[in-house]
Amino acid sequence: MPRPLFSTPRRGLARLAALAAIPLAAAGVMVGTGTAAHAAVNPGPGFPAHYAAPYVETWGSTSAMASAQAATGLKYYTLAFVIAGNGCTATWNGDTSIDSSGWQTAINNLRASGGDVIVSFGGAAPTELAQACSSVSALQAQYKKVIDTLNLTRVDMDIEGEGVIDDDAANDRRNQALAALQQQYAAAGKHLTVDYTLSTDPGGLPQDGLDLLNNAKSRGLDVNLVNPMTMDYGPTLDMGQTAINAANGLHTQLGKIWTTKTSDQLWAMEGNTPMIGVNDSQNEIFTTGNATTLESFAASHGIQELAFWALGRDKACSTNGQLSDTCSGTPQSAYQFSRTFNAITGGSSGGGGGGGGTGGQITGYGGKCVDVAAASSTNGAAVQLYDCNGSTAQQWTVGSDGTIRALGKCMDVNAPGTANGATVQLWDCTGAANQKWSKGANNSLVSSAGGKCLDATGPSSANGTRLQVWTCTGATNQQWTTS
Repeated sequence: MPRPLFSTPRRGLARLAALAAIPLAAAGVMVGTGTAAHAAVNPGPGFPAHYAAPYVETWGSTSAMASAQAATGLKYYTLAFVIAGNGCTATWNGDTSIDSSGWQTAINNLRASGGDVIVSFGGAAPTELAQACSSVSALQAQYKKVIDTLNLTRVDMDIEGEGVIDDDAANDRRNQALAALQQQYAAAGKHLTVDYTLSTDPGGLPQDGLDLLNNAKSRGLDVNLVNPMTMDYGPTLDMGQTAINAANGLHTQLGKIWTTKTSDQLWAMEGNTPMIGVNDSQNEIFTTGNATTLESFAASHGIQELAFWALGRDKACSTNGQLSDTCSGTPQSAYQFSRTFNAITGGSSGGGGGGGGTGGQITGYGGKCVDVAAASSTNGAAVQLYDCNGSTAQQWTVGSDGTIRALGKCMDVNAPGTANGATVQLWDCTGAANQKWSKGANNSLVSSAGGKCLDATGPSSANGTRLQVWTCTGATNQQWTTS
């Protein structure tokens, strides 16, 4: 059965044509010994518990994200692709410097408006970076260069195509390099979130994808999300239902790898990425109706991310049924797929099983963020104050059912305690009163178990300050702002 390829001969021609139309200096293309001038990239706000982040073709216009955001409000995007340039050197699409000023400016503008980006490494075009770099240390250095240059907290590894997904040595190098970087950043107080985007069959991942994920686990890599490419299966199928079938199959497969995770946590490990409109297998058409079906399923099951290939195709063609790099080939309004998938952002459609709600950071005493210690989803993990860094350990969904959730679990008062000083932790969601919170006076968060307020111990704003419940006083160490 053919595997989905994000990069096709048609897409490659479109990329070359787009680059040809842009002056080399403006595109940041590496020519001679000079490099494009660039400004520093500011840190981003991070991501909510549930979000849409369509793939953006970085060989196209650097204004693509701003145009889509202005039309739809969508704030999160996946920039595709970083691959090897000349040997073991990370570049945009093999020919453009990572510090290209155009994309740095676009990222800064998006982050200034409250959005953020994921950078995707790989795709189907040659050459995948882990294949170009022959050692773990060299590969790690290239990943770090991209992450630090663009101030990233989240990366996507799009590993696809024969000769890539089944390159066991490259897969092992990649997983070792990423695991080492996660440890390095954690020691510096920064979280690095790693996602994998992989080809899928209608019923779940093929064996080569499972082998890659098992290797990741064995190497100590904390995989945040597995994103199946629900496209290009071959036979004529209902593309919405098949995307759901693939998600259900993946849920079972992930449970056999990460055996200690709950069902909710496994759903929160999933993404889903169709190719909108006419697929490369042109008998397959992912319609706007399919998008609505998939978004509803994803929201009701707590799937973390919806994406699609690709933002530049999110408009109607002049003729329905045509395959194009610049339009979908299915009846739609401009940006209709973006609007449909964006309904999941922040958990507003009820994702995560929390009865709906909003998602984002919770800031408190000293401007610090409510944080899960070490980004651990283990029952009993401490809830604390920490510098805001945009990581998943600081992304909370405030549900309409009164729960406050992160990493697939609930903010919980220990024991359950009602006494002053009872500590706050992360725990499996049970529906009990010690996991229910309400907004009180002076921007307080009040526990339903005993009417006490969420409180920064001390009071202190030092990193690692444990949160507890305490008699409500209206003091600044009991005031919280949800984003």
